[in-house]
Amino acid sequence: MSNARATAVKLLMRVFAEQSYSNFALDQELNQSNLSAQEKAFCTQLFYGVVERKITLEYLTECYSQKNPEKLDAPVRYILYLGFYQMKYCDKIPDRAAIYESVNLAGYFRKKSASGLINAVLRKFQRAEKTVPSTGDPRKDMQIRYSVPRELLEKILEEHGNTFTECFLENSLLTPPCTIRKNSLIADTPEHLQSFQELQPELINASNLKNAFRIHAQDLRHTTAFRDGLFHVQDLSSQLCCQVLDAKPDEVIFDMCAAPGGKTFTIAQYMQNHGKIYAFDLHPHRMKLIRDGAERLKLTCVHTDVKNATEYNHDLPIADRILCDVPCSGFGVIRRRPEIKYKSLESVRELPELQLKILENSSRYLKPGGILVYSTCTILEQENQGVIRKFLESHPDFELLPLEKLGIPDGCAVLSAEYADCDGFFIARLHKKA
Repeated sequence: MSNARATAVKLLMRVFAEQSYSNFALDQELNQSNLSAQEKAFCTQLFYGVVERKITLEYLTECYSQKNPEKLDAPVRYILYLGFYQMKYCDKIPDRAAIYESVNLAGYFRKKSASGLINAVLRKFQRAEKTVPSTGDPRKDMQIRYSVPRELLEKILEEHGNTFTECFLENSLLTPPCTIRKNSLIADTPEHLQSFQELQPELINASNLKNAFRIHAQDLRHTTAFRDGLFHVQDLSSQLCCQVLDAKPDEVIFDMCAAPGGKTFTIAQYMQNHGKIYAFDLHPHRMKLIRDGAERLKLTCVHTDVKNATEYNHDLPIADRILCDVPCSGFGVIRRRPEIKYKSLESVRELPELQLKILENSSRYLKPGGILVYSTCTILEQENQGVIRKFLESHPDFELLPLEKLGIPDGCAVLSAEYADCDGFFIARLHKKA
């Protein structure tokens, strides 16, 4: 029996029972395991695949076992999900292997009495040519096809329409690209150029964005280029956000909710490492991530400080530009952290109040004529356009400016796979009138 499969089942039980973040749980489990590199990759594929397709797999379990999945013991439920996933979505795994290994997993988890059930259900699915039966309800079928909760599906359809919703949800089930930001300050120097080229980077052409690359390496942290600070990992959406801020050398920049620091590092490179960028975050342990990253990237203009972004600090200077990337529901990044989409909308209902409070406090630091970029990694209107609308209603000294760097005439926009192969992201560009 594959230890990779057993590890995947343990991870699934942990993530859904404890509502843990998938990436943290996976890293912790794999670091403690004795799996080979190949087994770790296989475990990762299975784990994320089942998390992404959970609603689809629940439906298949209900259809082919005639049982409510929640009534099954947790190990049996996730073994079935894993079996369905391998048979339906893993072309290189023969059905017989998926079924055989699933039956063996029952013994591993001391559920040998469920072996017959698991075998019968998966063979029934095989005989049905691995069909996902229609419900007769187009919206329900859409929910099952994209494995998305009904309330979230209805919300996205209401706010963005059918074309955006189909594209966004289809993209959320694809493997996200690994995108990096080349450290333009040192990566092109003669002593480092070869190390960077060894990554086999593919230049990304989007909105005249420079220094954005896609790569296919597995563990970047062990490369010479990473150790030498020649790049940091950053999704295209975050790089576009920093492009909109358009920081200049010798300016004073605030990054209000900075950890883990990716945007801070990119902004510092736009500044050519001249001037000051203040990186704030509420949690001291997260500030270490920024300090360590800045040191690795040789960025000396970065200054870190623990700060509550909702409270004004009279000791801070006035800023030329401010990035206000606020805490959000995260529904835009479900292709990287698929467990997020299973959160209820009620659980994030109070976020806009916090986001507006951070935006209003941040705006007090901005000099007249300065630029403030408000951003989130969600696609919900209440956290995006809704917050901006309320802010402008009570702050007539601010106005929206076009997102010229992105070729967008509006002052705010939701970015997604329709715009570029990036995570779902919202950007608004605010100008404080002189």
